[in-house]
Amino acid sequence: MIASIGDNDGMSEILLATLNARYSHASLGLRYLRANLGALRERSAIREFVIGQKTEEIAEALLAEKPTIVGLGVYIWNCEESLKLVLMLKAVRPDLIIVLGGPEVSYESGEQAICVAADYTITGWGDISFAQLCAQILAGQAPEAKIIPGIQAKLDDIASPYVEYTEEDIRQRHLYVEASRGCPFKCEFCLSALDKTAWPFALDGFLADLEMLWQKGARQFKFVDRTFNLKIETSLRIMDFFLGKIAENPEDPPFAHFELIPDHLPEKLKEAIQRFPAGTLQFEIGIQTFNVEVQARISRKQKNELARDNILWLAQNSGAHLHVDLIAGLPGETVQSFGEGFNKLVALNPHEIQFGILKRLRGAPIARHTKDFALRFNPAPPYNILSTDCIDFAEMQKLSRFSRYWDILANSGRYSRTLPVILGDSAFDGFFRLSEWLYAKTRQTHAIAHERMVHLLYDYLLECGHAEDDAAAVLIADYRGTGGRSRLRFESADTELPLPKPAKTRKHTPDRQARHLQA
Repeated sequence: MIASIGDNDGMSEILLATLNARYSHASLGLRYLRANLGALRERSAIREFVIGQKTEEIAEALLAEKPTIVGLGVYIWNCEESLKLVLMLKAVRPDLIIVLGGPEVSYESGEQAICVAADYTITGWGDISFAQLCAQILAGQAPEAKIIPGIQAKLDDIASPYVEYTEEDIRQRHLYVEASRGCPFKCEFCLSALDKTAWPFALDGFLADLEMLWQKGARQFKFVDRTFNLKIETSLRIMDFFLGKIAENPEDPPFAHFELIPDHLPEKLKEAIQRFPAGTLQFEIGIQTFNVEVQARISRKQKNELARDNILWLAQNSGAHLHVDLIAGLPGETVQSFGEGFNKLVALNPHEIQFGILKRLRGAPIARHTKDFALRFNPAPPYNILSTDCIDFAEMQKLSRFSRYWDILANSGRYSRTLPVILGDSAFDGFFRLSEWLYAKTRQTHAIAHERMVHLLYDYLLECGHAEDDAAAVLIADYRGTGGRSRLRFESADTELPLPKPAKTRKHTPDRQARHLQA
């Protein structure tokens, strides 16, 4: 599957490419690069692929256009497949100039096989530096240095990328936008800890870009800002933009995703949030840990009581979908302390808890704790933590499975009636027992069909001593409520099966979020 911008009759001297996690994702970085190519823009094109595609097919598609330069965006999720692609391209076309960029190759560049195989690697910001490098290469003045530090230009000097979103992007894909870059906080597990501050784009110009996208039909907007609510006046103006569109188009509302600082929710922002109808807002809120000692160790400044109060307020007083993040495996965090934090978060009733496993992102300061806390990371992407001095490998594997099953069962929104029965008085302990039981029964953490999971949960509830009728009642309600139409094995043979539902009218709230909000 290929997503394309700038066809140029299928022939471009400069191809900007990446392997996205899904087709529905559209690379904002590539669009910045093309928008800032200046006079070279018309000699360029964007070609996006999806991880899992055959390397041969990707290479064939790129080489068919006979490019001089291929710029490749490299991330933690695609770096292994990107290396295979670079090696294949170089084997077939040794003269092809390959330029790498992206967070995965911006640090420890010289020791990475993909950087050795490619011709150039631009570290850090590539908006301006990529254009300069392309101009040099095409003029026959290619630099000798393989590693090129990116120029961090003033935001006013960076051309807007949003004109690069095509009609197909707007119709079928998530649109990523940013009102600011960088982050003022220093959380050591994050690459943004290396930023000096957050830099805002000129707000009037950004709002004009949003208007342009809206007029083209865009209705889903994912803000990649690390700290959307850092400056409340800016947040309010952006929210006013969407509230205005909702007022003008109540039958065609947008869906907007923002990342919030958890302990910063002043009254003005609360008032604005309450004006949004259900299904139009999603907030991603990073808690990561409630352990005060761990927070101090990783340079995370967070007022826990205020963060808890704010999440609870949002859950009880807004129609926003709440996606809250926790990280297991931080230095000094035990299974017990993580479980306590998990229980605190479940009690606040967010719609989703993204239970992540710590990863050693290249360049992130978390690595400084490796010796003191016996941090052992997977040497291969995604560099996930394997063990610490507090959590051994076997326990970390159990937590990893817990994370996956939680995503299938809780975050999917399919089991809103069954989940409370499973969790009982202690959410972490209750789900941990289920997680271990599921793995013992299936040896799978992926590709478990909805109907099969319903039957597994039925067996589990019976083994835990629940009455057959009670177990069947909650599972049937969840299964039917999320579109299941087959007869379950614990239903009677004369059960009337539901008719197919009429085709949905197009809504902009994603299905998973809609299930949570309707529960």
